[in-house]
Parts: sequence; structure tokens; C-alpha cells
Amino acid sequence: MENFAKRIIPCLDVKNGRVVKGVNFVGLQDAGDPVEVAKRYNEEGADEITFLDITATHEKRGTIVDIVEKVAKEVFIPLTVGGGIRTMDDIYNLLKVGCDKISINSYAIKHPDFINQSSKRFGSQCTVVAIDAKKVENSWHVFINGGRIDTGIDVLSWAKEVEQRGAGEILLTSMDCDGVKNGYDIELTSKMSEMLDIPIIASGGAGQKEHIKEAFMNGADAALAASIFHYKEIEIMDLKRYLRDEGIAVRI
Repeated sequence: MENFAKRIIPCLDVKNGRVVKGVNFVGLQDAGDPVEVAKRYNEEGADEITFLDITATHEKRGTIVDIVEKVAKEVFIPLTVGGGIRTMDDIYNLLKVGCDKISINSYAIKHPDFINQSSKRFGSQCTVVAIDAKKVENSWHVFINGGRIDTGIDVLSWAKEVEQRGAGEILLTSMDCDGVKNGYDIELTSKMSEMLDIPIIASGGAGQKEHIKEAFMNGADAALAASIFHYKEIEIMDLKRYLRDEGIAVRI
């Protein structure tokens, strides 16, 4: 898959209709209106946007379709939406208002067959499985409900199962690295990429351009980040030019 351009994906974590950002999944601060933020990223050269309704599962409610619809009207790059998706109708309703892919996390763990159903009905290209990983002793465990619950499930074996069930992509977030800006979990990213044939989106830990380059050099097909883009610590086009100069294929 090396000949494909690597993708830069800003992530909008949304709570109560506002974009928020925290560290290690806690201490959330307001970072703006989702429609405005998404529009800015579209103009700044992002390849895709991921929109996560981060408290939907915990609060046991559906995703905020109305906000997604407003965002989709302003954004002309692929839009992935996750949080609170539990039925085929949920997926259909999001695709209908302009979302391109859906991301499932907690629900996929509890109902693995949902991955098969989604990829069969809507296509694997539209079915992204998000995995929140945290190192526990010598392996990584899958956490669910916004990082609140340790399932005890091994991340790498779950990733393999997700691929076999028809997911088209994995969004891999390291909870240990999330928001800390010391770099992605390279060891985990590289192990997963050696094992799987589907693309992996690295998430959690970007603080510098070098971190994103490092993720790409270690098997990530896309890099997702939030705070470095929200607070303009790194401009997307500057990042892409840097990556291009470092010999990494990106769309400019």
C-alpha cells in the first residue's frame, strides 16, 4: 500500500454540540463550533475529517445527526463520524446527510457481528472500527465507553478479527499517548500494520511534524490529530510540505 498518498486527518471530538479537547481522555476544554472548525480544516488542506461524538455511548444516546448534516454541507473532503452508532438505521441516517464513513468502537466489541452487517450492507470502505488501546503490563488492552472500561481483550487479536469481519480501516488510538504530544505509540502501530492488510489511522500523541512522519514510516496510512491543528501549533499545509520534503507521498 506504499504507493498511496498518506492522509492527514484532523479530529473533532464533539460534546454537547461543541468541539472539545482533553489529555488522556479527560480534562476537556472548549475548542470551537464544529461547523466552523470543520470548514477551516477543509480550506486548510486536510484530506479527511473525523467527527467523534465522544459522550454518545456513555450517555446512551445516538449521534448528533443535525450537526453532521451542517458540517457535511460545508466540507468537501471525506467525513467519518463515530459515537453512539448502534443500528443499521443509525449508519443509513448519517450517510444520508453526507457522512462518508462511520466509525464504531464500543458497540463493535459488544456486538462484533455489527461489523459484518455494516460492511455487507454499506461496504467495507465505509466501515471504520476505532480501537482505544492502553498498555496493561506486557500487552495492549481494548478499552471502551470513551476509555472508561478495560475489556481485557488483546488489541492485536481484536484488530485481526475486525479485519476478518470486513472493516475497511482501523482507527487506532493510544490512550497512553493521547493529548500528551510525545508521539504516537509506534511499537503498537508498527506491530498492527505488519499483521493487517487494511489501512491503519494512527491517533493519540501527535505534538510535532516528526511524530507524524514517524507514524508513516512505521506503517500508518493516515495520521489523526486534534490539538496541534485546533490551536494552530502546526498548519496542515506546512506539515504536508515537510512530509513531501522527507520523501513521504502526500496530496498537496
